[in-house]
Amino acid sequence: MNLASALGVAKNPRPITDYKEMVQERASAEFGMFKLNPKVDDVIEKCGCVGPDGVKLAVMGTIDTGGSGCMCPETAFLRALLRHVILRENDLVILDMEAGIEHLGRGTTRGVDVMIAVVEPGLRSVETLERIKRLAKDLGIERVMAVINKAPEEQVKIKEKLAEMNVPVLGMIPFDRSMMDADLAGKSPLDVGGPGVEAIKDIKTKLEDLFGTMAKEAAGKAA
Repeated sequence: MNLASALGVAKNPRPITDYKEMVQERASAEFGMFKLNPKVDDVIEKCGCVGPDGVKLAVMGTIDTGGSGCMCPETAFLRALLRHVILRENDLVILDMEAGIEHLGRGTTRGVDVMIAVVEPGLRSVETLERIKRLAKDLGIERVMAVINKAPEEQVKIKEKLAEMNVPVLGMIPFDRSMMDADLAGKSPLDVGGPGVEAIKDIKTKLEDLFGTMAKEAAGKAA
């Protein structure tokens, strides 16, 4: 299930990297160079869409063809856009990154307040999280948390391993057939409900509490 359908958006907006004329105009410079600070403050409004619950969705884009190069102007443009929405906008921003650690190597997640890793109920997934936590620290991301997904039952061993790594568990999403049925029907899980959705709502509440605490701490330091 992709993010658009999960949010109840019928069709993904065009990836921002598909707006090639805009990207080239704003990010490219003379002699094959590219700008590190292109204009990006209007991009989400121009290229994104708004879901039924008021959530704005924008698709960044990626390399579609093997051997197509580093996409330097596009990469510079997307990095500038991410810096803008993370550091300058007042909205809550969620980056739905591809599974794995490649985006950490590119530094595109630099500046986030919390990195949430979705962990499958297996030790290999936890081992990947160890690498994610190490790379996140290199980027200055101190808060790394985990969500255990498709959990068939209480995951004692996984929780113990995460505790050893000092990674808090935000919650556990149980294996839920209703979420699969929603995917097959092209519906948002929020419109179908079920144990999985209730677990996600609990995680949302915990995140709201966390961000509220972080905001108070930041205000206290600024005072």
